[in-house]
Amino acid sequence: MQLFYQNLLPEINYLDQDESKHCIKVLRKQQGDELDIIDGKGTFYKAKITDASAKKCRFEIISTTQERKVAFHRHLAIAPTKNMDKMEWLVEKATEMGIDEISFFQSFHSERKVIKIERLEKKAISAMKQSLKAKKPLLNEIIPYKQFLKETDVSNKLIAYVDFKNKIHMKNELSHQQDTLVLIGPEGDFTPEEVSLAIENRYKKVSLGNSRLRTETAALAAVHLMNLAME
Repeated sequence: MQLFYQNLLPEINYLDQDESKHCIKVLRKQQGDELDIIDGKGTFYKAKITDASAKKCRFEIISTTQERKVAFHRHLAIAPTKNMDKMEWLVEKATEMGIDEISFFQSFHSERKVIKIERLEKKAISAMKQSLKAKKPLLNEIIPYKQFLKETDVSNKLIAYVDFKNKIHMKNELSHQQDTLVLIGPEGDFTPEEVSLAIENRYKKVSLGNSRLRTETAALAAVHLMNLAME
């Protein structure tokens, strides 16, 4: 299935210029051909081309189908790495696996203070289409760690911290009935003060296993565990 993206559905009935060009010039779609379109909000649209323009491909909606809703809200918060390629890779893979929201924060050992959400949005859209999903994760701008803790609150808040004495594995703190937020620290990990601050804000300290993982690997492992909890 070839999916096209139009986030303003059902208010408008055409693809943007990039999507139109790919549809008409690359895939050679013609008037009367059917399209599968997603809005990034959880709806699949079956449509028929009414004007096969490579600049503004117009269509009419035939039918709609809702994507299966997940049992709880999956929120990943991470201190971005210095190498943005790794963050782009993470957003892509997390979207493919299934994630509802990704936030970025700046902590004491953070190597990056600025991120370009626009680039990450493109990666998320591409991954959503590739994995045949209809909902795009919400991507939030980077903010200071303390501000993030203050402004964010859900029923199940976890902080994955490298502490080999901690035997509480993340998989044992997940429930398909609870919205879950997981914090992943930078390469230098959280400071003891940052861990204490999280605990003061009702976060539970959890382990991702016996291996010391890179930031993006730990984040993807957390996404995987949240998805397993839904099964």
